[in-house]
Amino acid sequence: MPIMTRRHFLTFSAIAGGATATGGLLLSPPSLAKTNPLLIPPLIDARQQIGPIELTAQAGETHFYPNTPSFTAGYNGHFLGPTIRVHKGDDVELSIKNTLNEATSIHWHGLLIPAELDGGPHQLIAPRETWQPVLPIRQKAASLWYHSHVHGRTAAQVYAGLAGMMIVTDEEEQALDLPSDYGVNDLPLILQDRHFINNEMQLSNNMMDIMHGRRGETFLVNGTLQPYAEIPRGWVRLRLLNGANARSFALSFSDKRSFYWIASEGGLLEQPVALTQLSLIPGERAEILVDFSDGALVSLVTQDDTSMPMMGMFNRAKNLVLSGSSLVTFQPTESSAPFKLPIKLTSLPTVMPDIAVRERSFHMNMGMNGFGINGQSFSMKRINEQVKLGSSEIWHLSGDMMGHPFHIHGVHFRVIARGGKKPLVRDQGLKDTVWVNEPVSVLVNFDFPAKQAPFMYHCHILEHEDNGMMGQFKVV
Repeated sequence: MPIMTRRHFLTFSAIAGGATATGGLLLSPPSLAKTNPLLIPPLIDARQQIGPIELTAQAGETHFYPNTPSFTAGYNGHFLGPTIRVHKGDDVELSIKNTLNEATSIHWHGLLIPAELDGGPHQLIAPRETWQPVLPIRQKAASLWYHSHVHGRTAAQVYAGLAGMMIVTDEEEQALDLPSDYGVNDLPLILQDRHFINNEMQLSNNMMDIMHGRRGETFLVNGTLQPYAEIPRGWVRLRLLNGANARSFALSFSDKRSFYWIASEGGLLEQPVALTQLSLIPGERAEILVDFSDGALVSLVTQDDTSMPMMGMFNRAKNLVLSGSSLVTFQPTESSAPFKLPIKLTSLPTVMPDIAVRERSFHMNMGMNGFGINGQSFSMKRINEQVKLGSSEIWHLSGDMMGHPFHIHGVHFRVIARGGKKPLVRDQGLKDTVWVNEPVSVLVNFDFPAKQAPFMYHCHILEHEDNGMMGQFKVV
C-alpha cells in the first residue's frame, strides 16, 4: 500500500513510469539564488518534557519550490522530524503514532540499546497503531538520527521524509564549553539529494535506482532548497548527517578554509583534527567546528560523488554527479563570545584486536542474481549470526562492484585495517557505519543484548538494503 492516499503520491510511491520513461531522471531544476532561509528542525529536549515525547508519522505536502507542492511524509510535520535531545543516564519515554496507510517503524540509528527497542523491521508500527518504547540512554554525547526501517519500504519512506536527528549530551561534553546554542551556533545539517520534475519531487523506481541507489540532481539541507543561514561571527558547531538514500558527500568550504573535525558517529574524537575536506557516506554523521570570525560569506560545498559506479550499465549515472555544488551558504552577522578550541576532547579505549574471540567475514553481493550478504538475501526468519554478550569480534567486510556503506545496529566499532593497511584519517573514532570501497576490518564490541529480537547489519544504500543486502544477529 502507498504511504499516502492522495492520487499524486500513488505515483510517487509506486513505479514512476512517466518520470523514468521520459528521461526526466537527468533533468536539472531551475537555478535559484540563495534566498531560502535554512529551516532548523524544532528541538524537543527530553528533560523539559512532561510525559512521553510524542512523534506522529504522517503524510504531508511540501513546497520545495514556490507554488508547486510535493507529496511527502514526516514526523510531527510534512517533511523530516524534530531534533530530539536526550541526556546520558536518563530513561526516555516516547510515543510514536502511525497515521500513514502502511506499516512503518522508527530506528534509532547509533543509539546503544537492547534490540527489542531498536526500531528495526521487527518493531513494526501498523497503521493507526502506537509504539511506546522507553529508551535507556547510557552512551557518551553524540549526534545520532532516527528513520524508518521497514524491510522493503525503507528507501521509499526515508525518501519521502521519515527521518530526523537525535542528540545525546553528557557532562563531559558540557564541560568542554563547545558551541551549544541550538539553531544559533550549534546547527543540525541533514544533507539529502532528491529528484525533481517540473519542480515536484519524484520517486523513480527503475533498474538504475535499484543497482546504484536513488540519487537526485537537487540538494536539500534540512528540507530546504538552496538555503542560507545567518550565524554568529565566531566559532560555530555543525552537526552533519548524510541522510541521503545512496549519495556520498565530499564536503569542503568554497574558500578552502580549514575546519576542525571533533566527533564521529559514536561521539567525540580524542582531539580536534584540522581538515579542508571531509567525506560522509549514507548514514554517517560528523561534527565540525568552523571559525567564521572573518565575516566572509562562504558556502559548504560538495565535490563529485566518488561512490558512483562508472562502468558498463552505470555510465548514464555520470549526469547526476555534481561537482562543486553549494549545499548551504553562511552569512556571519554579530560577533559571538570568545571561544578557545580544546586541545583534548575525550579519552577513547585503546584498540586491542587481540581481545577478539572470533573473526567473521561479510561480503556484500550484487548482480544479476540479486542482492545479499555472503550469498544470502535477507530473510526476516533467518538469524545469520549469534554472538556472545560482552565479547568483541573482528569482522572483515568487502563488497561487489562499488563502494558500500556498512552499518551495524546496536554496537560501536573501531576500524583496524583498510585494504590490508592502516586505517585512514576518516576511519578514526567510535563508529557504527563504515565505507567499504575496499576490504575493511573492524573490531566490534557487543555490549547490548539481542535476545527477544535481533539486531541488523546491512548496506546503508537503502535500495540495496531493501532488496536483500542485510542480515541479522543475536547477542546472548
